Amino acid sequence: MKNKKIVYAVGIGPGAKDLLSSRAKEIIKNCEVVVGYDKYLDQFSELLNGKVLIPGKMRQEIDRCISALDASLEGRSVAVISSGDAGIYAMAGLLMELSENIKYKDITIEVIPGITAASAAAAVLGAPLMNDFAIISLSDLMTPQSVILKRANGIATAGLVCVLYNPSSRKRNKLIHEVIDIFKNAYDNDIWCGIVRHASREEESALVCKISEFSFDKIDMSTVVVIGNDKTVYKKGKLYTLRGYSDKYGH
Repeated sequence: MKNKKIVYAVGIGPGAKDLLSSRAKEIIKNCEVVVGYDKYLDQFSELLNGKVLIPGKMRQEIDRCISALDASLEGRSVAVISSGDAGIYAMAGLLMELSENIKYKDITIEVIPGITAASAAAAVLGAPLMNDFAIISLSDLMTPQSVILKRANGIATAGLVCVLYNPSSRKRNKLIHEVIDIFKNAYDNDIWCGIVRHASREEESALVCKISEFSFDKIDMSTVVVIGNDKTVYKKGKLYTLRGYSDKYGH
């Protein structure tokens, strides 16, 4: 449709410029208006010359999305950028929710995927996500702590490798201790964990440790934690999870 209104929810990846997909880059290049958290806009400033920018701070997500939808109503091409993947703890779902308003009924939300933090952190560590795994966020801004703990317990009981987003902040550092205790108690053996800060960025650092020696002082909101299971091993400096190929086919 020639006059079809589209707002693009664009995942810009974990931060490294070479991990921005060519499709995401092309969409941003062709849009008149780019909306996003101000720090994300700063990361890719060279792509934004001559564009109308709508920056925002944390906890202003609804305002940013409404601004994007309103810009689309004016006939402008709009991209809303999110760190990682736009559909994972990001703006795509909120845009879709807000677009249900009758005012925005003619706007389509198109999602442009990006590399999420779990994939970026796992690559730094090795291959810990080789089999079934789950991702949960420890941020309680949207989800009550009781629900987070219930989900963590379910993941640990199921024996899944677990990726933790937003594991700790200056105001919220108790929950990570409770979650680690849940996983400690779920296994008979001392499982491996990986801690990655600023995955794919210049400040990147990684640490592998046993869960009994978990380094709580190494985590913050820029950290992704990977909690292995009883099939996760650490050899030659790499953390990886056995999928069962050797058991099934031999080697």
